[in-house]
Amino acid sequence: MIRLQTASAAAFLEKDALAALRPRIVAAHRTLLEKRGAGSEFLGWRDLLLQPNDALLEDIATKADEIRRKADVLVTIGIGGSYLGSMATIQALTPYFNARPAMASTTGGALADDREESPELLFAGHHMSGAYIRQLLAHLEGKSVYLNVISKSGTTLEPALAFRFLRAWMEERYTDVNERIIVTTDPDSGVLNQLQKERGYKKYVIPPDVGGRFSVLTPVGLLPIAVAGVDIRSLFYGAVSACKTYSEATEDNIALQYAGYRYLLAQRGYATEVLATFEPRLSGIGGWWQQLFGESEGKEHKGLFPVSLQYSTDLHSVGQYVQEGQRKLIETFLMAEDDEGDVVVPALEGNLDKLNYLAGKTYSEINRKAYEGTAKAHTDGGVPNMTLWLKDISPNTIGAAYYFFEHAVAVSGYLLGVNPFDQPGVEAYKKEMFSLLGKP
Repeated sequence: MIRLQTASAAAFLEKDALAALRPRIVAAHRTLLEKRGAGSEFLGWRDLLLQPNDALLEDIATKADEIRRKADVLVTIGIGGSYLGSMATIQALTPYFNARPAMASTTGGALADDREESPELLFAGHHMSGAYIRQLLAHLEGKSVYLNVISKSGTTLEPALAFRFLRAWMEERYTDVNERIIVTTDPDSGVLNQLQKERGYKKYVIPPDVGGRFSVLTPVGLLPIAVAGVDIRSLFYGAVSACKTYSEATEDNIALQYAGYRYLLAQRGYATEVLATFEPRLSGIGGWWQQLFGESEGKEHKGLFPVSLQYSTDLHSVGQYVQEGQRKLIETFLMAEDDEGDVVVPALEGNLDKLNYLAGKTYSEINRKAYEGTAKAHTDGGVPNMTLWLKDISPNTIGAAYYFFEHAVAVSGYLLGVNPFDQPGVEAYKKEMFSLLGKP
């Protein structure tokens, strides 16, 4: 389902460097599996795959079908891990245009009515733009709106502000507003629990042992993904399968290889990792990966700085820097064997645009050569790179990719000697911001 090419990265290291590091990689891997490392109380993202809760998946799918029947728009409020995973998955697994097509029910049967489209899926509370909120509220006028608010505490500034505006807007317009709001929050504590008890909102739980950046396969990510018409069971069980595969401490465990090569290159002075994809549908996964690795590794002045790029677009912006800038970059290409790019280039009489040499080739073939040329040029220019190949862009494969990266970053954090599951530095800016805002 997933394979990893590492020859270019290995060429920048001493012979057998990975083999020499292997005892430490395996030790970090076992620390993760045996829950002996720092932050091991936050390994619920593995536990939920080891013991799948099919009843919860069914409940989420059923609620999603209700929303698909009744809503024109679902607004999901959240920031960081509360929206990046769902947004990335929806971007990867729904069409570029007319992103609300007729789809089968997420429970496996036909939809309960003849609705031809899924709701429009919008996000709020992931930044602080007053213009965005004003325009969002205007856009929602006259539509049937459901609201999905995600926050453990209910007081995180960005989503709490958005919820304040959107809840007031909905309470002015719907008599059944309490049936239109879903909260995903802490099991017991927090502001949203108080509101939920007062108003009777539908509630989903954020597992207390799952950090936000690891939460895409919990109700945090699964509800909006299901509303988009994606088969969440296939997504989830793709991750279950990967969890079993990458739990084995074999030499061909590519999650361990990825963690090992990244560590070795970082120890040799490389400071930045670029995750680059040639398929725009996968660019959202780059945003999710950026948070996962940035928050997990970036502590005690350690870790590679994660940057997500979209090729070939960004080859025309920062491509010059990647090719010839400071030689502190490594690069991981995220590619799909089947990218559905089977559009064939036609021959043009007169060859005015000089592209007849491409006649008969598909976009997939052209994109593959663009990738191969880029990888070779960057290697020759001093950029070690690896390529992670996905079999296809399907729920099952995307679910497996999420677990691959989660396992790899946990092992990588332990190799670096940091806690991969906390984020103490995130609070520093909040402290200064709240002081300036006069928060009591």
